[in-house]
Amino acid sequence: MIWKLVAALAVAWLGWRLWHGFRPVRTGKPAPRPVAAPDAAEAEARSILGLGPDAGEAEIRAAHRRLVAQVHPDRGGSAEAARRINAARDTLLKRSRGAASEPSRD
Repeated sequence: MIWKLVAALAVAWLGWRLWHGFRPVRTGKPAPRPVAAPDAAEAEARSILGLGPDAGEAEIRAAHRRLVAQVHPDRGGSAEAARRINAARDTLLKRSRGAASEPSRD
């Protein structure tokens, strides 16, 4: 008899807590987020700027300048498109500078 009363009280308490926004504590670690491969980020940046894999720093800057002139928000373009073009330029320039600053391993 007492066990039925305890069980009923536990169910009532849990129902009340769930009704009022109680969220059970999750245990364990969250799932890791997938990280894009560096080559995928570089390939996407090159496709945004319309460049080939052998484009140098001057070509990257010229393509960026040409595309931003078309989509700049001050000229009626999209701020999101300008942000993506700037991010693509930064990604490619970071990679080209990193490659140029590494000593050769001959």
